[in-house]
Amino acid sequence: QVQLVESGGGLVQAGGSLRLSCAASGRTFSNAAMGWFRQTPGKEREIVAAIAENSVSTYYVDSVKGRFTISRDDAKNTVYLQMNSLKPEDTAVYYCAARSAPWLRFTAVEYNYWGQGTQVTVSS
Repeated sequence: QVQLVESGGGLVQAGGSLRLSCAASGRTFSNAAMGWFRQTPGKEREIVAAIAENSVSTYYVDSVKGRFTISRDDAKNTVYLQMNSLKPEDTAVYYCAARSAPWLRFTAVEYNYWGQGTQVTVSS
C-alpha cells in the first residue's frame, strides 16, 4: 500500500521558516514527479512547487518564488519543502503528492497519490 506521510508543519511567526518532509512508502518514487500543494477553506487545492524525476526541473507558483525550495532525496524516498520568509498568506494545509510519471504537471487531478496534509500557520 502506497503511503505519503507529511511532517514539519506548525505555527511560526511571519518571516520565519519551516521545512516540510514527505516520506513515501509502498513503492519507490525515484522515477516520478512529486509536488507540494496547499489548500485553505473554501478554495481549491493549488500547486506550490513540483520537482521532476532526478530533480532535472522544478516549478514554483509565483507567490513563493525566491522563498520556497523543493528538493528530493531518492535514497530516502523523501521530498522536502523548505519555506523561508513565511507570510500570513502562506497559512494553509500543505499536501504532498506524487505522480506515476516523471515529468512535471501542475494540477491536482494529475497526481495519483496524496498525503494526509500538514497544517502550516503563519502569524502576523
